[in-house]
Amino acid sequence: MSTVAVVTSSPPFVEGGHLVIARALVAALQQAGHEADLVLTPQNRFGRQGSAYLANWLTDVGRTSDGRPTDRVISLRFPSYAVRHPAHVCWLNHTMREYYDLWDRFSAPLSPLHRTKERMRRALIHRADRYLLTRNVSKLFVQSETIRQRYAAWPELEAEVLYPPPPQRPYRVDDYEPYLFSVSRFAPLKRMRLIVEALARPEAVGIRAVLAGEGETRDEVAALVRSLGLEDRVSLPGRLTEGQLVDHLARCRAVVFPPLGEDFGFVTVEAFAASRPVITCHDSGGPAEIVTDERSGLVVAPTADALAGAFRRLIDDPNTAARFGAEGAALARTLTWPATVKRLLVPVN
Repeated sequence: MSTVAVVTSSPPFVEGGHLVIARALVAALQQAGHEADLVLTPQNRFGRQGSAYLANWLTDVGRTSDGRPTDRVISLRFPSYAVRHPAHVCWLNHTMREYYDLWDRFSAPLSPLHRTKERMRRALIHRADRYLLTRNVSKLFVQSETIRQRYAAWPELEAEVLYPPPPQRPYRVDDYEPYLFSVSRFAPLKRMRLIVEALARPEAVGIRAVLAGEGETRDEVAALVRSLGLEDRVSLPGRLTEGQLVDHLARCRAVVFPPLGEDFGFVTVEAFAASRPVITCHDSGGPAEIVTDERSGLVVAPTADALAGAFRRLIDDPNTAARFGAEGAALARTLTWPATVKRLLVPVN
């Protein structure tokens, strides 16, 4: 039996997908007979990221509270991979995306002075990440090809893609009722607003949807629903319990998940585990890797019209939805936690 510390960094008052993965990994390690625990380290707000990297660098994960050595550390996201351990595996969710693939979007509204300041910080973060991901970790896995491509300019970085399995929940198949389901944090990159705009298109008239989750854009999306007169067709139930989540996955016609450049997207494999087809977009990153167009779902252009057409097709054709869902379920069965744990515990010395 090994002693394993699963380390991830998180800002306060945020429940992101990386925490779902971290907790699922701890449970899988424990089920495999290992002693595992979750260690949360700081991820400070903008302007204070340097201190967060330093705090992670100084975090002692070498021994348990009773003095026994920790055999393995598995880190997940920035800046948790700054912790030091001789057997350190990183299963990378993402670095600080504002300084990578989201740089143009992030820097565009800044004043020249602030853009210069952030450009300097970006250069320092790139230098730190390059060192930490190539020298501080013993083995690097990434959770999607999308993530790996962000660092293709670093020839010394060797990373293997390892997709996370769906969380261990009591998934089931009840029916394919005529409504769409989306569950996500309400944030600009998740594009929940785009779903609502698609539902307002003439091709989507009459289609119902449940958009679950919380976040900074939820009030904006709710206002859009009201302004478009969609209150009778769009439900915003907020955060769901596990039972409610599993229930919607068991009954909905399809899951809609159209984020921009998502690292991986647990929503996709959770939908597949419940035999639901997934509607996503060409530029959605990880989900577009996993969903095979016309087999396990529909991958369309990131426009309201294209999404509306996809909505109409699956709402009008439950047999196709069930066929796509079965294909997704077959993929989900190939992603298992025992196999994932085995790869993450590969010898590194």
